[in-house]
Amino acid sequence: MSSETEKKVQKSRGPSQLAKFYLILYNAVQVAGWSFMLFQLISYYTIDKAVQSKMTLWEYISWTVIVFQNAAVLEILHVAFGIVKSNLFITTVQVLSRVMVVCGVILATPTGRVSPGVPLALLAWSVTEIIRYGYYAFNLIGAVPYVIVYLRYTTFIALYPIGVTGELLCFYWAQSHIQESKQWSIEMPNKINFTFSYFYFMWMVMLSYIPLFPQMYLHMFAQRKKIIGSGRSH
Repeated sequence: MSSETEKKVQKSRGPSQLAKFYLILYNAVQVAGWSFMLFQLISYYTIDKAVQSKMTLWEYISWTVIVFQNAAVLEILHVAFGIVKSNLFITTVQVLSRVMVVCGVILATPTGRVSPGVPLALLAWSVTEIIRYGYYAFNLIGAVPYVIVYLRYTTFIALYPIGVTGELLCFYWAQSHIQESKQWSIEMPNKINFTFSYFYFMWMVMLSYIPLFPQMYLHMFAQRKKIIGSGRSH
């Protein structure tokens, strides 16, 4: 191999190693963040139960949720820049749908913040993300413990319905405030001759769960059968 070729190979390997290091760090930080969130969630109802009279769960845990959930937007860039091989459209939809629940529903409305769906969603999200990011981190170093594989393709059976239920409850609790305040809505007449109802948009999103949830849930069962059944991780 010529020295010029060697330089080209080394140059091509450099960014790959750097990207790998970055992804390991990103996933490790997310594991830590979601673990802390789960700790906060449990603490709120147990060792810190006294704070319930002083603040809501959202007030207690909001900054952790905002930081680590919105950090997932980086995953869209990971795919867009090619450092992670995945479907850009699906990744974008999955990430932004969760961001919408946090920023467009819970954070945006006083009614969404006190929904009984908040603890349900946060419980399902935190456990799922600890396992998911842990799986990605171990996969990057080429050593995924089977217990992580098993948890990744098993816990969704309970956590996915719990998470979806929590999200829909947050939407439902928020919609009354959105309807009354006409928050983020544009009504006619106006200079741009355009109308938009955030209230109806939220209901469209809620109704989209009806066809999407069964498809995703069944797909995950198919993945479980493929991975657990063969004893391999992908």
